[in-house]
Amino acid sequence: MNSGIDNIDLVFEGSPASFVIQTFEGLNGAMGGTTEEPHRHTYFTMIWPFSGSGNHMIDFREYAIQPDHIFFVSPEQVHQLSIETPLTGFLIRFTCEFLQKYSIRQDFISNLRLFRSCDDTPPLPVNDLMKERLHMFCRNMLEAFQSSGEMRYETMGAYLKLFLIECNSNCTIRPESNPQNIEVGRTLIRQFKDLVDNRFTEWHQVKDYASELNVTPGYLNEVIKTSIGQSAKDYIQNRLVLEAQRLSLFTSQSIKEIGFDLGFNDPAHFSKFFKSYTGRSLQEFKNRG
Repeated sequence: MNSGIDNIDLVFEGSPASFVIQTFEGLNGAMGGTTEEPHRHTYFTMIWPFSGSGNHMIDFREYAIQPDHIFFVSPEQVHQLSIETPLTGFLIRFTCEFLQKYSIRQDFISNLRLFRSCDDTPPLPVNDLMKERLHMFCRNMLEAFQSSGEMRYETMGAYLKLFLIECNSNCTIRPESNPQNIEVGRTLIRQFKDLVDNRFTEWHQVKDYASELNVTPGYLNEVIKTSIGQSAKDYIQNRLVLEAQRLSLFTSQSIKEIGFDLGFNDPAHFSKFFKSYTGRSLQEFKNRG
């Protein structure tokens, strides 16, 4: 399948990088009145503004930029910053390779519920107690990043993990009293999401994923809905719609070709599916940008 626009790799001062932390004050892009082109990265991004205003579009959903609200952007997500007044704060970016090299497992990120590759991704509000701790972690990461110490990357990895744990502990989630159920649910959710990412162009039905995961469709739907607030069917359809939107903006493919890439052999069926889910045709979405 054509993946759309070329993904942007992480680069710092002209060279490939695996981890970068910067303050907005030191970036040219912090100037007010600037708007990026929609784009996507191969790496994770965290945007923590202390002051400033504007909007942040993530996968075609608009969020207001507010002080002390942290955005978490996953690889492949389309996003766009529109800055009205200059930002201050931190911008943190890191790759999957950085996580692996410095002993942060990929399933650690998956279980956090902070980075969501195709769900609603509103910013996380930071309270005063969080702010004190997170600011300390960022200062330590920035100090290590700017140093030439032998263990600088290990230091950054340790404080990055603490930063993410602190954010996750303040993320609103539904409580679960049974530890065994928590772990079973986490594993199933992670496996389901991985399957959707790998098979959504082939499998459009919940029963296909349930069969692969050796559970009933009803049970899979219950676990997914309890966890992320939408049914397994909606999650699958949202992934299809999101990819259609990405391809329509970042490739020269026709609507028929996009539908075929997404597993729809009948162009009329694809068009009907997209319009019923979004309320407008893919051509209308593309024309409005």
